[in-house]
Amino acid sequence: MGGDHGPSEVVPGAIDHARTNPRDSVILVGDEATVRRLGGELPANVSIVHASEVIGMEEHEPALALREKKDSSILVATDLVRRREADAVVTAGHTGAGMAAAVLRLGRLPGVDRPGLAVQLVTEGGTLVLIDIGANPDSTAENLAQYARMGAIFSERVLGVARPRVALLSIGEEKGKGDLRIQQATALLDATDLRFVGNVEGKDLTKNQADVVVCDAVVGNVVIKFFEGLSGYIFDLFRREFRGSVRGRVAGLLMRPGIDRIRQVFDYERVGGSPLLGVRGTVIITHGRARRRMIGFGVGVAATMARTRVPELIAEALRPDAAGAGDGEAASEATAAIADSQP
Repeated sequence: MGGDHGPSEVVPGAIDHARTNPRDSVILVGDEATVRRLGGELPANVSIVHASEVIGMEEHEPALALREKKDSSILVATDLVRRREADAVVTAGHTGAGMAAAVLRLGRLPGVDRPGLAVQLVTEGGTLVLIDIGANPDSTAENLAQYARMGAIFSERVLGVARPRVALLSIGEEKGKGDLRIQQATALLDATDLRFVGNVEGKDLTKNQADVVVCDAVVGNVVIKFFEGLSGYIFDLFRREFRGSVRGRVAGLLMRPGIDRIRQVFDYERVGGSPLLGVRGTVIITHGRARRRMIGFGVGVAATMARTRVPELIAEALRPDAAGAGDGEAASEATAAIADSQP
């Protein structure tokens, strides 16, 4: 329940999901008095687990903060997943603390060298999964190949994309073009059963050329921050033009339906949050600026990941003797722990 707006947005957002999805159980982890004050009369499928400490957004050493604050809400929530008292943890708080708690408390899946943080981007043909966007700035070719496998499983099971197309983000569209790491990752991916389509360039990310695009964390983080900044800049230009004169205001009224449709395309709140793929459990790290609506979507993504057994499928796919993602029955219910409350 951290983030820029704290529990005042997280608590209502989580409760919204609980009310519209009565089969899901939602556990609110944080200061009990604060949660009860903000939540009012809770639905039957919502409970509270008290945590007395918080990892603040200003912390520069999240691992140290976790060691010093044993009763922090992100640790308490992650421990619920470790003890199988919850199926997923959702946090809008400190990204580094969320990732560190997941790795330290849940651990990596067998066969996973480094977990990867994924995000969904809207394109002409649907939703694109971009991985990694913040977990590992110095990924190897082997890491990129594992991200491809994990991203493909998420795309197929959570987003419903049959046989997702996988690509590497590079400086040229020709297969194998790029630095040595890209060339080595290309060889590794060619040897898999993934639907590997080669490279995509940055300018083609929105053109429906792939369903999963793989890169290291530095490139991925730059890409998503640029997307966010550019979309905000475009809509700021529209507002200035349409409010600057009578003619502009009239034009704005005429164009409002089309602009509203474009705004829906850029509506990043609907993606809910970024899954940390490769750990023993479902972890969703949503945007630090997340409001009530985005929190609700984030809990929904966590529930879908838990139902469709994404972590288990990743473990099966990355076994030394595994040939593919494997199949399995989806769970019918999900329990999400909502963590990292800030007063």
